[in-house]
Amino acid sequence: MGVGELHIEDICTAYDRADVLSGISLTAPSGRITCILGSNGAGKTTLIRSVLGLTSPRSGRIVFDGADLTRRATHEIVALGIACIPEGRKVFPKMTVSENLFVGAYRETNRDAVRNRMELVYATFPRLLERRGQLAGTMSGGEQAMLSIGRGLMAGPKLLIIDEPSLGLSPLFVKESFNVIRRINEMGVSVLLVEQNVKQTLAIAHLGYVLSQGRVVAQGSAEELRDNDQVRRAYFG
Repeated sequence: MGVGELHIEDICTAYDRADVLSGISLTAPSGRITCILGSNGAGKTTLIRSVLGLTSPRSGRIVFDGADLTRRATHEIVALGIACIPEGRKVFPKMTVSENLFVGAYRETNRDAVRNRMELVYATFPRLLERRGQLAGTMSGGEQAMLSIGRGLMAGPKLLIIDEPSLGLSPLFVKESFNVIRRINEMGVSVLLVEQNVKQTLAIAHLGYVLSQGRVVAQGSAEELRDNDQVRRAYFG
């Protein structure tokens, strides 16, 4: 098993006894971009919550780099090397850009490591360097998206979970955002990309899974999913 590899084995996750995920199994391999596709209500958010320990599965197993996450607390899961960029960006609006980034590295005690990660983020997003003293709440949606991704990178993750990065962004910035995700992956970070924007997602992903009503209904390489009649009918018309 490579570094940053996630295995989900036959998990069922329920709210108030009603199963939202029913027997989900998938693998996000080391060093790859794995996408989770599906419309609203398909179970994508519940899957993320299950991985992060926010809603524990009632059965099945979640394994990351050989460690069983299934009953671990969220802070323990984060400490193992998983970071999440939440849907809707959710920056700290009354903190500056640099303060938001430092929050992402709150677990790191090595100052050199923090400085190196900050330099990496600023090299990836020169706009953040220009705006480092600006309050995050006064930035545009696209700039806040950069900051949210940058803050995730400050944790030095092995696996970065990115939830709906295209939500609410202009088409131009959606394209830029997906280019950034590809660059992050090329740095050696495994990515689990949860999205509804199928065309852009399959353009950068290596493999993927399609969820519908809490079940995996299609899976394969990005090319196989693009050529899958069921996926094409559902998403490409």
